Amino acid sequence: MTAGQTLFVLVGALVLEATFGYPDWLYQRIGHPVSWIGRLISFLDQRLNRESDSTQARRRAGMVALLIIVAVPGVIAWLVEDILDHHVIGPVVVALFASTLIASRSLYDHVGAVARALDQYGLQDAREAVGRIVGRNPQTLDEHGVARAAIESLAENASDGIVAPVFWFAILGLPGFVAYKAINTADSMIGHRTPRHEAFGWASARLDDLVNLPASRLTALLLAVAAMVTPGASTAGALEAVSRDASKHRSPNAGWPESAIAGALGLKLNGPKVYGEVRVEDAYMGDGRRDATADDIRAALRLTATAWGIMVATLLFLAIILQD
Repeated sequence: MTAGQTLFVLVGALVLEATFGYPDWLYQRIGHPVSWIGRLISFLDQRLNRESDSTQARRRAGMVALLIIVAVPGVIAWLVEDILDHHVIGPVVVALFASTLIASRSLYDHVGAVARALDQYGLQDAREAVGRIVGRNPQTLDEHGVARAAIESLAENASDGIVAPVFWFAILGLPGFVAYKAINTADSMIGHRTPRHEAFGWASARLDDLVNLPASRLTALLLAVAAMVTPGASTAGALEAVSRDASKHRSPNAGWPESAIAGALGLKLNGPKVYGEVRVEDAYMGDGRRDATADDIRAALRLTATAWGIMVATLLFLAIILQD
């Protein structure tokens, strides 16, 4: 495909995913591409990650596993794209498949469910709803903490689940898109600093940080631009928070969208949190209110929806220019 065709396919994938998501009936029948990659990761984790090995041996095994995790789906995607490139309906098929690896619909649904739970069902239901999208212990959160956690998850996953795959599809086509999802899935499964995965998942965590660098900055920029046309949001606040706070975050990437959304909405996000029974100290993003509410979750959803609209419009504009 030409560069213009690639961007048209990408726009189609974004529209399809935002409209239909990934149907439950299809998931029940065949699973999901990420779950297929997850099975490969689990298999390699069981076979190569031996607790009797030294730290260095487990780190090397993790590098080998990561190479397989990225290469196998990436090569399959390259072959599929090459075959479909010779068929009239090829771009449609690629767009349909690519739509399964973008997460805007599910992200909005899950974050919106937290706001509804806070409004209609009470704190415990809200904790259960936010527990589906965050890794921290939701039982330690009050209502404001639940709202902040939902907004933080929205910001971070907007980068990892939407902007990053879009970026790599635009740059490297379907193979780059699939390879990115494989890296991101590996990080989510074995990239944790636990006794089992501290060494084995080291390479996956580092590579995930690297491939998300461009998207995290782009997401912050999109949110700042979106704030110009979103009632109640501040572009100046977003840019100020990013310049002051983004680099203070434990993650080299999460701080960018989190600080942007915090500054845009006048909130103070992140800070100390509890994972399991472990308290983790982290810097604050933004210098506004800590008493976030369900209304703030909805404001964050409006801001991100505007940002994605700007992204799609930009991609469509570039596709038209490059097609000529």
